Amino acid sequence: MDAREIRLKSRPVGLPQAADFEVATVTLGAPGPGDVLVRNRFMSVDPYMRGRMVDRKSYVPPFALGKALEGGAVGQVVESGDPGFAPGDWVLSMWGWREAFVMPAATLTRLAIPEGTPPQAFLGVLGMPGLTAWSGLLEIGQPKAGETLFVSGGAGAVGSVVAQIGKIRGCHVVATAGSDAKCQWLRDAGIDAAINYRTCGNLLDAVRAAAPRGIDIYFDNVGGEHLEVAIELANPFARLVECGMIASYNATDLPPGPRNIIMVIGKSLRMQGFIVTQFQHLEPRFRADMHGWIAEGRMRWEETVVDGIEAAPSAFIGLFTGANTGKMLVRL
Repeated sequence: MDAREIRLKSRPVGLPQAADFEVATVTLGAPGPGDVLVRNRFMSVDPYMRGRMVDRKSYVPPFALGKALEGGAVGQVVESGDPGFAPGDWVLSMWGWREAFVMPAATLTRLAIPEGTPPQAFLGVLGMPGLTAWSGLLEIGQPKAGETLFVSGGAGAVGSVVAQIGKIRGCHVVATAGSDAKCQWLRDAGIDAAINYRTCGNLLDAVRAAAPRGIDIYFDNVGGEHLEVAIELANPFARLVECGMIASYNATDLPPGPRNIIMVIGKSLRMQGFIVTQFQHLEPRFRADMHGWIAEGRMRWEETVVDGIEAAPSAFIGLFTGANTGKMLVRL
């Protein structure tokens, strides 16, 4: 069968452009022993992929020019050369940016999908973004009832889950987002205060008004001005959970560090970055919590879905212009 895939044509400088990507068609043969032929149904685009487009050493190898990109995907088995998989099985893989593929069964995870749960949730609230939110907040942030949690990028795939877990744990939650509609979604989900950082005027004043007792935990998805505000308003011994800094992902020069970083000393702040794979061993606990919260109606999520493999580059670029509420997905 023939299948299309998206390849990295050139390494982006600044904000990625459509010309940095290309669509190619490949012919897939029947799977051999131990291999599985899968047709993807949904693929994920995520901000971290921007770092893999740069040719530098990091926690994950860079994407290769002229090769198909990689990322999370859920699909269904078409043909199997492995006894552990049968046609029709839903699987999770890192073989996204492709309509279909033949890969070793060892690279796939067969999904047990609860009734009423859409399979693509395993790319969002039940997948890597959800585990990122759960582990970063609970393992590093260690929230306690009555504390104030500040979340930047609160309407994104990670931030929206962080904010809701904060409420479940009894925190006063303040979150920022880039539109009035996103802020309203957060309020509807039970978040105490949602701030449109594009229109609020002075971000420091807006967050100070929403967090009158100061900030005990900051979950950072944005960096930049948001991080400075968090440091300014942090209470002594506050925890700063550094998950992402999307404001700087397309910078062509090193951005300046927080101008008030010296306050980390006097306030005895703990600032810790992390990569979600460091907490992969906690996935069973994460899934148990999330399934329970979803069943109880305490966890909501939103998806922004675009159609067709050819739309994947524009969906990815849209992550950096605020085009998504919740998880950005490509339906194949």
